[in-house]
Amino acid sequence: MSTPWTWHGGGLTAAQRHFGGGDWIDLSTGINPHPWPGANDMAFDWQRLPEPEALAALEAIAASHFEVDPRHVCAVPGSEIGLRLVGALIGGSAQHVAPGYRTHGAMIAGSTAADLFTALNSTNNLILANPNNPDGHIIDTAAMRDLLTDRDGWVLVDEAFADANSAHSVAALVGDDRRLAVFRSFGKFFGLAGVRLGFVMAPQALIAALRDRLGAWPLAAAAIAIGTAAYADRDWIATTRGRLPHDAAALDAMLIRRGHRPTGACPLFRLIAIDDAHALFERLARHAILTRPFAEQPRWLRIGLPADAAALARLDAALADG
Repeated sequence: MSTPWTWHGGGLTAAQRHFGGGDWIDLSTGINPHPWPGANDMAFDWQRLPEPEALAALEAIAASHFEVDPRHVCAVPGSEIGLRLVGALIGGSAQHVAPGYRTHGAMIAGSTAADLFTALNSTNNLILANPNNPDGHIIDTAAMRDLLTDRDGWVLVDEAFADANSAHSVAALVGDDRRLAVFRSFGKFFGLAGVRLGFVMAPQALIAALRDRLGAWPLAAAAIAIGTAAYADRDWIATTRGRLPHDAAALDAMLIRRGHRPTGACPLFRLIAIDDAHALFERLARHAILTRPFAEQPRWLRIGLPADAAALARLDAALADG
């Protein structure tokens, strides 16, 4: 089965066209359903190019959030672009952890898939996510630190889902003395994927090469303004970090009650395995609930976090309607 929904999360318009309209719930993306609220009240001057000082201010406040020296931070128009550009700059041979995010296999030409154990014990350039997508597996801090010792190649860590709990992040280890690059996504934790904002943290030489590839004005003024304000909202960040695990626990309890075994330590999504996940995907879609199936893993279904009790109840009812 290869459809728009097995390639990537999202595809809501395609789902509506295929399954019919209605009041859809999109649980396919793993994006925070409780977005940072300040963006709705902001206004932008669309006639002016973004000022370099505004971009620098965004990178500085994001660096404080990541606990990284601002000299090692470069804002990019989405972490997807950051992954691809850095992969092209590094080149060489590489291994990417599978299962994992599809773009990881395209970052470096000729990269080969490997299971986590094999990849962790290689000396090549290594591409992995922490937390991993789609299974939500987290590599603990000690194991991540071990990755950076006795390795000839780069370690490229996609931390797109790390903002919900940054305890296992290696961002603070980025420096000019090691081949480590870390990627963060703004849209997932802050729930504003349409802003198209991400960050690369890396040695200054790699950051300089990345800026050269990006050219002038890499971000829209709206992305700069929204990102700067959101990263400064420490109260919202702390509240959201407390809320997401609570909401994920409610999703877990419901899934278990319906006979499933949810896995994953990232509170923004859960993975379940059943004999025919594609059939369940289609059954949920007929209830106007979009989830994430996988062509290469026909037993897997990833389910994002419902926005509220009503959305959770709709998912519960749809799962019960077997």
